[in-house]
Amino acid sequence: MSYTMDRVIQNADFAEVDERTRKALADRGFGVLTEIDVKATMKKKLDKEMPAYTILGACNPNMAWEAIGLEPRVGAMLPCNVIIRETPQGVEVSAIDPVSSMTAIDNEALKQVAGEVRDMLSQVVTAI
Repeated sequence: MSYTMDRVIQNADFAEVDERTRKALADRGFGVLTEIDVKATMKKKLDKEMPAYTILGACNPNMAWEAIGLEPRVGAMLPCNVIIRETPQGVEVSAIDPVSSMTAIDNEALKQVAGEVRDMLSQVVTAI
């Protein structure tokens, strides 16, 4: 089982895909709580160069509320990360598969919520 849902967008620049990703997330009720510019961090901390790579910590408040109500410690696994990165094939967007990431938690109701979030994130990736 893959742990991410992926899409490569060809003939688009990084900033454009970043903007499209944020819009697709917002259109499906997700906000971006955190943002990590991995490229800038690696340059600053290690003086290493790499292609553009951003991690967006996305959260749908209604789904997070439901998940935390079912399993209070699930917050250790939130928010749902979405990465945007430059590849030779184009700009790739990858969203975590929450069903895959929640397999260690023995809670069937939570797995149902994770499935709903997976469907939402799949729609995000498709919409970009």
